[in-house]
Formats: sequence, structure tokens, C-alpha cells
Amino acid sequence: MSEYQYYEFQAIDRRLSDKEMRELRSHSTRAQITPTSFVNEYSFGSFKGNEDAWMDKYFDAFLYVANWGTHLFKLRLPAKLLSLDTARQFCSGDPISVREKSGNLIFTFVSEEEAGGDWIEGGGLLASLLPIRDEIARGDLRALYLGWLLCIQDGNVDGKNLEPPVPANLGQLSGSLSSLAEFLRLDPDLLAIAAQTSPTTRPRVDANDKDLARWLPSLPSEEKDRLLLEAMQGKNASVGMELWSRFHRQGSVGRSQPPRRTAGELIAAARDFNEKRRREAARKAAQEKARRDREAAIEREKHLDSIASRPVELWDQVEQLIATRQSKSYDLAVEHLMDLRDLAARQGTKSGFTDRMAAFRQVHARKPGVITRLNEKGM
Repeated sequence: MSEYQYYEFQAIDRRLSDKEMRELRSHSTRAQITPTSFVNEYSFGSFKGNEDAWMDKYFDAFLYVANWGTHLFKLRLPAKLLSLDTARQFCSGDPISVREKSGNLIFTFVSEEEAGGDWIEGGGLLASLLPIRDEIARGDLRALYLGWLLCIQDGNVDGKNLEPPVPANLGQLSGSLSSLAEFLRLDPDLLAIAAQTSPTTRPRVDANDKDLARWLPSLPSEEKDRLLLEAMQGKNASVGMELWSRFHRQGSVGRSQPPRRTAGELIAAARDFNEKRRREAARKAAQEKARRDREAAIEREKHLDSIASRPVELWDQVEQLIATRQSKSYDLAVEHLMDLRDLAARQGTKSGFTDRMAAFRQVHARKPGVITRLNEKGM
């Protein structure tokens, strides 16, 4: 199998300068470079840059996939939108980590699968994940919780450790969060168990104009003036996200949290859930098979009724079909013989059919195409 690696970086809050684009070009002559992105695929060789350094200096998002099973996703957002202490509640191991650099939080999600799994190409994947950045900035921490679930799935969290605060609407993931769960190869049963204590609410990020209009006057005038000035001067590209983050945090004050479970309890519950789901699937499959078998038996009886008066004619047709020495004719001849066998069993003349069948095999013993088909059908 040939090697495949895909790298994609995206700048969201600002465009790259010409100087910065030249700096990026010095690392690759083949990459697609625009004022907002760097994309390259490798079937040989490797990336010459430094992913972390580029996230520190140039970009807000990064995605990497390799056909040996590595999936990597990074996000950068201003630290003023989410406290490092809050972020660290979810970042418990290698699958999800966070670091602070130059006023930004940089999250890393990693999924490793040694077997490699199905072939996956990187084009379009990052676009499906980018909305997660806004969701986190607005206070929706479900993406971080998914990362923590991957930590316990991979065995990177002590079973006695408590889960972080369970975000609302974990059982109703957005399209981008569903893409993240799939990208991280998160166990659906583990996610289903985790979502059981997650309250279903109308997210404040979906607040309507009236909600926002009632909230905005609560901001100090000097604070609103500062934000507007920064936006006009181009110094703060994340004004909208900052306001949404504050709006969400204010609405979350006093919200009750469900009882927190341990990592071990979640893993055990997920195993039980998986076993129950498998048993239920097997039960339904058995019921479906029984239904199909009943219908097939009814149809078989109808067919035998239709040929009950034609055994002599069918034996003649069998000999005519065998005489053609054609594969399709052999198949049809064997079908007739099976009909004659079942008809004889139903009419109580099975011994007569057995004797005639023995004579038939003796006559056609030198026709391997016929004999092989009879053996396969147990005739």
C-alpha cells in the first residue's frame, strides 16, 4: 500500500501577509497556499514545517491524516474566550491536550488506529470541523467532552477519575460535532452512555434577537465602547465570539449539574450497553429470519401445489435439459429434481423417487457438471 499523508492549515481570524506566505512557500514548492490556507498531500517525503510553531504564528486550525491510522486536529482560539482551568478539566491525556501560547489556547485532538482502518482522504474534512471553533468560543464545550471520552476509550484516564462537567445536548450533536466523533473514531455506545445524564436545552448560542437585545444593555458602556473601537481598528477579529462567550457564561451561572460519573463507570456501562444492543440486534435478526422462512415455506407450498399433477412432465423436461449439455440447463434441471424430491416427500412416495434418482445418477455418471450440482444440493 502506498503512503498517504494530508496536511491542511486554515487561518480564520486574519489573512496571511505576503511575507508570511513566502515564509510558508520556503517549506514546500508543491503546496497550495492562499492568504487563508496551506494544503499539501504527500505520497512520499514528509512535511518540512513545524505544526505547533505554525499554529502559534500563522493559523487557527490544522488537520492531518495518514493512511497508517493517524487522525490529528488542532484548534486555536483567544484565551479570553475560555479559561485554561476550564479547558484542562477536559484535557486528560494524549488524545486531547491544551496549551496556552501568546494569549491563545491551542487544542490538539489525536486518534490513532494501528491497523489503519478504512482509507480516508483529507480533502474537505477540515471544513466540516471548523464550526467547532465557534462552538467552543461561544461556550459549547461538547467538543472538549468528546475528546475526554476518547481519553477514557483509549485507556488514558484512571478509572476512578470523575468525568468533567457534562455539557447540555450531548445526545443531539451538531453536524460538525458528529464529524468530530467520526473523525476521532469515538465508540458510539460510549457516547450514548455519556449522553444519558446530559440535559436537553435550547442552547444560548441559538438565542434569538430579543434575547440578545435584553442582554446587551447589561454590558458596561466603557466595555462596549472598547469592543467597538477594537473592531473598527481591526485589532480584535473575535469581538463577536467574545460577546457570545460572555453571553453564554452569564446564562450558565447557577445551572445545576448532573451527578458526575467515574471513567470506570462509563466504560463498564458502555460495555453493558453494547452487549444489550448486540443481543437485541440478534433477537430482531432471528425474528426477521423466522418471518422470511415462514413466507418462503408458504411460497414453496404454493409452488408444489402448482406442479402436483406434473411429475411425469418434469422428469421428461429434466432429461431434455441434460441433453443440451449447457450450464444453465443443468441448473434448471437440478431445480426440477429438487421440486420432484419435495413433491415426493409430501405425497409419501419418497422411496420411489430415491430409486429413480439412483438410476438417474448412474445414467449420467460421466457428466461431471450434472453430478457436481447434484452433490452440492444433496441430491
